[in-house]
Parts: sequence; structure tokens; C-alpha cells
Amino acid sequence: MLIGNVGLDPDVRFVDQGVCVAQIRLATSERGYTLANGTEVPERTEWHNVVLWRQLAETVDKYVKKGDKLYIEGKIHTRSYEDKQGRTRYITEIWAEAMEMLTPKGSSAPSSAPESPAS
Repeated sequence: MLIGNVGLDPDVRFVDQGVCVAQIRLATSERGYTLANGTEVPERTEWHNVVLWRQLAETVDKYVKKGDKLYIEGKIHTRSYEDKQGRTRYITEIWAEAMEMLTPKGSSAPSSAPESPAS
């Protein structure tokens, strides 16, 4: 479970047979504090690669923008690849299974099409 802010606009693609996949960078932070002996521990920010599939990815594509706050539930996946120099590299991602948008409606950038009132 992660709660954090989106660092960049989502990268959305369609793969095999039109399946939607979105990737986002999510920043989570731990507040700084001062120990009893006076030592200050600074704030610490971690960046997470989050992958969302199908319906979650489509929702991210429509509604999520840089700066939005999200709640993500998912599983950790680590994969490897070979870089241009032939070295094996590893990347760790969170494959989202659930997401909740925590940014209040209207706080992020307006959508390109205005919503029509319900009949």
C-alpha cells in the first residue's frame, strides 16, 4: 500500500490486442524529525515505478495528472534486462491491483471536454 504524489503525467500505451497499460512515477515521503538527543533526521522521498493494467490504466489515462495524490495497492515485481553495454540491470515495479484518487475533484488541471449536466 502506497500513498503518494504522481511525479509526471502518466505514460499510457496499448499492447497486445488493445490492452491498456499505464506507468506512473509515485513519490512517497517520510517526514523529518528530531531525536531525543537533538539529532535531526531529514525528510526522505522515495520514488516508485507503478504499472497499471486494463481498466485502472484507462482511469489513469482519463483522470490522473502530475501532482495528483493517489492511494495504490499492489504487488512488487522485479524484472531484469540487458543494457546497451551488455550488463544485466534490474528494475522493481509495483503492479497495481487497486487505486483510489485522493486529490479533491477540481484541484487538478481541468479536462479538455466540459462535463455535461445529467438529464
